[in-house]
Amino acid sequence: MRITFIGGGTMGEAMIKCLLAKKVVSPQDIVVSDVNELRRELLAREYKVKTSADSSRAVENADVVVLAIKPRDLAEVMEVIRGSLRQQAILSIVAGASLSTLSDGLTYPYIIRAMPNMPAQIGEGMTVWTTMSEATQEHKKMARSILSAFGKELYFPDEKYIDMATALSGSGPAYVFLFIEVLTDAGVRIGLPYKAAKELTLQTILGSAYMVEKTGKHPAELRNMVTSPGGTTAEALAQFERGGFRSSILEAVIAAYEKAKRL
Repeated sequence: MRITFIGGGTMGEAMIKCLLAKKVVSPQDIVVSDVNELRRELLAREYKVKTSADSSRAVENADVVVLAIKPRDLAEVMEVIRGSLRQQAILSIVAGASLSTLSDGLTYPYIIRAMPNMPAQIGEGMTVWTTMSEATQEHKKMARSILSAFGKELYFPDEKYIDMATALSGSGPAYVFLFIEVLTDAGVRIGLPYKAAKELTLQTILGSAYMVEKTGKHPAELRNMVTSPGGTTAEALAQFERGGFRSSILEAVIAAYEKAKRL
């Protein structure tokens, strides 16, 4: 499988790193096209991939073309590569760019839209994706092999779910980072050294997430197992409820979803 990346920025580089680490492809199977000469030199030196300043030529022999660019550059890039596309799959991770926007801009039907979240940069991400109806099974197979290198992937046959997933898993790391920040600060507030508070917080969150995954139990059931009547956990959870913790999270995700639909 030959992959051309249009854009060698943070996410593009992270994808390349994961693909090579998981041995999905070899360095000689990757071409990176970027207008920034210094980025091209860095990626060629660090990962031994091929690079090009000419996107129209870079896509010609690719099986998959990954659009890893900023939304503001999308229109220009689509105009440049439009005439060089044949049967390649176009895999876009451009935020907010719908299938129709991509298909109309490229006048091309083999489009895949993916939304990886931030932890994809270290191979622990959650990526949701969908395709135009014209995309073949081979296109989908290649997309799945690429996206699974960054963590877990979930395919939706209907694009409407991408905005929903954006509000949950796309923005979700920020919610978790905030909770980690606040829980660590709370530990410091009651007297723990910062380093200890951070370690306790991180392992508690990691272990709890694995507990849900590995036991298959509903989070509410596990929460009840931890909560003794009249105990410290019950007291803390009651304070969460008084502060509107549950409703705040629900409202935040809904607000993110409504924003995603407007973009």
